[in-house]
Amino acid sequence: MTLHTYRTAGADQASALPVVLLHGFPLDHRMWDAVADALPGDRTVVAIDLPGTPGSAAALPEPSLDASADLVAADLRAAGHERAVVVGLSMGGYVALALLERHPDLVAALGLVDTKSTSDTDEARANRLRIAAAAEDGDTVEPVRPMSSGLLGESSRTARPELVDQLAAWIEDQPSAGVAWSQRAMAARPDRTEVLRAFAGPVAVVVGDEDTITPVSAAEHLVDTAQDAQLVVVARAGHMSAIEDPPAVAAALADLLQRADTAAA
Repeated sequence: MTLHTYRTAGADQASALPVVLLHGFPLDHRMWDAVADALPGDRTVVAIDLPGTPGSAAALPEPSLDASADLVAADLRAAGHERAVVVGLSMGGYVALALLERHPDLVAALGLVDTKSTSDTDEARANRLRIAAAAEDGDTVEPVRPMSSGLLGESSRTARPELVDQLAAWIEDQPSAGVAWSQRAMAARPDRTEVLRAFAGPVAVVVGDEDTITPVSAAEHLVDTAQDAQLVVVARAGHMSAIEDPPAVAAALADLLQRADTAAA
């Protein structure tokens, strides 16, 4: 995979925990650009392109978010990062929880943005597998093109059509094989609620108040499960709060970083 560095800590902040950003589906690291720019402080901020995206050099293994987590861990360690604040949106949140389960030494704090800890329902799983087959058989991203509007909240769709266009362009860049792989990997993921429950570090849960995919109730479940979690509800945002309101998400993550620094001191 490819690790994209937005910012590197200065010499006097070399010990500060780095921030690792994991993107949602069917997108890549670019969805984090505005949030990364808005994060305060002098610390390393990186994003990773997960398997199946244009920026990922990794050959696709059997579809599994465990494989994604292992590749993330290998990339971070290769870059010299032994501990980090891990932030994931949607699919990125699923990978963050897999990373926590498989490589707990790497995770100092968690940012869970528009995501959930539970597995898919049978209906959702079947729909993922249907989309995966259609993308693969037709060598096309056509099955996920509607997500360019469906991922956004009603307020964004109505008032900011440029966001629909931006998502559409990013979706068009995705390889059809990667779309199929990610859908199958997400369909196979287990419930990781108990993994989150066992985590003692600080957690930030962020959700758009218009998110219909992982709604506020799913975010509240995360907060109720975690030992040390704070909830931030982003007004007039849907499932892509990091794109719809980057300053609000960056502010929530800045608070998480402060809590993580305090816990690590």
